[in-house]
Amino acid sequence: MANAFINIYAGNPTEGGTDGTIISTGGSQTAPLVVTLDASQNEVKKTKLAIRCESGYQTTGDTVIQDNADTNDRWKFSLTENGTYADSITIGSGIDTGNSIFWAQTSSSSLESPSRDTSVSIRVNTVIEAIS
Repeated sequence: MANAFINIYAGNPTEGGTDGTIISTGGSQTAPLVVTLDASQNEVKKTKLAIRCESGYQTTGDTVIQDNADTNDRWKFSLTENGTYADSITIGSGIDTGNSIFWAQTSSSSLESPSRDTSVSIRVNTVIEAIS
């Protein structure tokens, strides 16, 4: 299920492009972002993502991206692959119909039992305006 105004895309999206696979919204799990980690190795993975508005819309002001319900603090975000990863990132105004790239970093711990965790969501906080 897609959002009518703005969405996040996975699948190695291209900066400024319109490619990528849309990630499901509203907890539907129809097309979730899947990251498989080996907890015994304390594994960390980085995933390239993009955010873009649907046709006829753009953001105005800052867009904040963060996780929601990450109780183990295992999700972090960065504007670049090798940048600083934090609980949230801010993309300045002007997200439009072309991909704006950001990165998600997920980590595991050998203290965890194997599980399929579907509790984490990526939250986008922004103001969207219609354009002509």
